[in-house]
Amino acid sequence: MDTAAEFVKIWMRLTKEWNASLEEELAPQLTAGQLEVLELLLSKEPMKPSDLLPYLETTPAAITTLLDRMERAGLVERKRDEHDRRIVWIRMTELGRSEADRGLRVRAEVANRSLERISAHNRQLLVYLIGKVAGSKDKAQAGSDPPQNAAGSPQSRESGESAQPAESARENQELGV
Repeated sequence: MDTAAEFVKIWMRLTKEWNASLEEELAPQLTAGQLEVLELLLSKEPMKPSDLLPYLETTPAAITTLLDRMERAGLVERKRDEHDRRIVWIRMTELGRSEADRGLRVRAEVANRSLERISAHNRQLLVYLIGKVAGSKDKAQAGSDPPQNAAGSPQSRESGESAQPAESARENQELGV
């Protein structure tokens, strides 16, 4: 199997496992899609339903349905704009804020259960490399700084070598790297 096909197979299996765990642990109050909306509202509140479109891979009708369910569950509230009644603003309720906090903790726990299998150095390297593969322009998300070697210096970009802790070296040996 070529590297790309192997990467896709592993990535698909990992995301399927993470999504299943996330949905199970968020239930019954919250879904992963609702968490995504609440997370956006945490940083960009208030928002109009149309503001969600660039962030969510769905249709305006699906966003309306999602917001309807979230409003019925008490996670968000919709308010008409005071100056232009055509505009509807979405804000989180207190319940929505507490569920957003819980959901973000649950999501971190799900990811950490997988990441605990590798050393701190290789976790940092993984975030850096996935950021590069994803072509992320956000330095914070892409892991813009290369992982540090054991001496605290950046890894050599030319050789990719570094003085790794014993645990990282053992993991790389297991992987045949």
